[in-house]
Amino acid sequence: MPGPGGARSPRYLTIAATLRDRILARELAPHDPLPSERELGEQFGVSRMTARQAITVLESEGHVCRRPPRGTFVAEPRVRFRIGSFTEEANRLGRRPRAELLWAAETEPDPDTRAALDLHDGATVHAFRRLRLMEDEPIAIETTYFAAAATPGILDKADEGSLWTLVTELYGTELHHSDAVLESIVLDEKSCALLHIRAGSPGIMLTRRTYDAAGACVEYARDVYRADRAAFEVTASLTS
Repeated sequence: MPGPGGARSPRYLTIAATLRDRILARELAPHDPLPSERELGEQFGVSRMTARQAITVLESEGHVCRRPPRGTFVAEPRVRFRIGSFTEEANRLGRRPRAELLWAAETEPDPDTRAALDLHDGATVHAFRRLRLMEDEPIAIETTYFAAAATPGILDKADEGSLWTLVTELYGTELHHSDAVLESIVLDEKSCALLHIRAGSPGIMLTRRTYDAAGACVEYARDVYRADRAAFEVTASLTS
């Protein structure tokens, strides 16, 4: 497959692209076994090392998963999220959400959090870090901040459900909309351990702001998702 300027792509990328197309076309369905490295080598006329590189590409993209010693299998499709509450999105998709609280504290905000929540110098935030699971599979690590002055007592009431629901019920806050920036990242060893994936795996960093009906930012969050299990749907208005 020619690349920019007519240069040919490495063979392992061509093989990965061919297999990816077959997976996306459902010629290979979830849980189907992938051909072995030896079989791929024979099929494409390459070494087992080249075949292994192609499989590694597909694994990093989340299209396949290795299950030693059984082999490599086509992975389940990524969960397609919309920007918003993890709990609400899981319920919309018919999946069972769960949260494990990793820590919660009142703390000083970093500059980005202070600016997002429009806090004065000396103001503190209530911060939560939670592991989010869907059908008991770890999907994301959420770090969420609220202005401490606006959320008294919330540290004692965080449960396994939606923090949005909690804020609405406790303080009568009417949440209106969220916006977010998505970035590709490489996950650190601790995050990978929590998410049950290999160290150095790719992730998606979602930096999110949630606003009330008056347009004030009431929540600032940095959420880290497994890139192999999550995708995001984005809708844009085309009206001027």
